[in-house]
Formats: sequence, C-alpha cells, structure tokens
Amino acid sequence: MEVRSIALGAGESYELRLTGRGARGYVWTWQVTGDADAVSVSDVSGAAPPSAQAPPSAQPLPGAALERTYLVRGRCPGGRAVIRFAQIRPPYPQEAPYDEFVLEVEVTGAAHGRDEA
Repeated sequence: MEVRSIALGAGESYELRLTGRGARGYVWTWQVTGDADAVSVSDVSGAAPPSAQAPPSAQPLPGAALERTYLVRGRCPGGRAVIRFAQIRPPYPQEAPYDEFVLEVEVTGAAHGRDEA
C-alpha cells in the first residue's frame, strides 16, 4: 500500500492515476475520512475529447491493466482529509482489497505548488 501526502490550495486540483484490473473484475473505490468536506473526488477516466483518445488499434487488449484517473480538488481551507482508495471485486465484498492507495490531503487558503512525500 502506497501513502502519499499533498497540500492543495482551495480550488486547486490534483490528478491521481491508478493502475486498475478492470478486465479481471476489480474496481477502484474510495472513502474520505477526516474533514470530508475539505476535498472532492471524481473519476475523470476517459474524460478526454474523442480526438484526444487513442485510436481503436491502440486500445488495450483483453485482460490488460487499465489506468484510471481521479481528480482531487481542495474545497475548504484549513481542512485535512484522508482518501483511501481500495481495489476490490464488488461481487466478493468479503475479500481483502487487491491493492490500496492512501492520499493524505491538507487544504490551504491559497493555491500553490504540490508537496509530495
């Protein structure tokens, strides 16, 4: 499990890319703890305009790992949140996650550069 810490200004966003195993039935889920109102999380995978997407010949093969992109946005200055991403298979909720990623976020009052640990 990887843990990363970042600082975001209110209104600033951070793009997180996670490798998925969607072809094998796994999906990434997330849960926000701490100051849950301090951040927002959205799945922006495949949000590129059609002209920017890969041509059909470059599409991944069946069973290949797929990258997912999540946008984390700072909302409330002074807030601290922890976002736990877990890769699970929904039909088998009793199974332990295949992979996990934790993002610790501090939201400051103004937009600034990112701090990664």
